[in-house]
Formats: sequence, structure tokens, C-alpha cells
Amino acid sequence: MGNKPDSITFVTENNEEVIFEVIEQTRLGGIDYLLVCTTDGSDEALILKDVSVDTDPEAVYEVVEDEKELAAALDIFKELIDDIELN
Repeated sequence: MGNKPDSITFVTENNEEVIFEVIEQTRLGGIDYLLVCTTDGSDEALILKDVSVDTDPEAVYEVVEDEKELAAALDIFKELIDDIELN
């Protein structure tokens, strides 16, 4: 993950587009993770992981839902961004 995107567009299961601002990114266990927040002013933050394969034309992300994986990624992001509360 050489250059950090400013924002990404996430398409929901209902085919709605939601734009997220990328706050930080990291790599854990060979998987790229993004810490993002919505741009609608709700201050909702999510951790997304890259689940794309080599044949995908663009990166494919999904919300991290596994509790252990989420905790591990959150710990890394807390270290990277110690001035933002992520609870």
C-alpha cells in the first residue's frame, strides 16, 4: 500500500454508494486494512480489509466483523493514531 487514497467508495448490498474518508492504513498478517470514517458528518469509523484477488481490476474491501481480527487491527491503528479516540 504505497500511496494512501484520500477516500474510497463502498457499494452496499443495496447497491448504494457510501463515500469514506481514509484516516490511516496498515498491513497485518499480509492483509491491508483501512481505518475509514463516513463523510456524512456522523463520525462513524470502520475498519475495512482488502479481500481482492489478483484478477480484480480494483481493490475490494469488506468491513471487519471478526472480533479477534477487529481487536488486532484496532490495536495497530491506536498506535498509529494516538490522538484520535477509537472506542
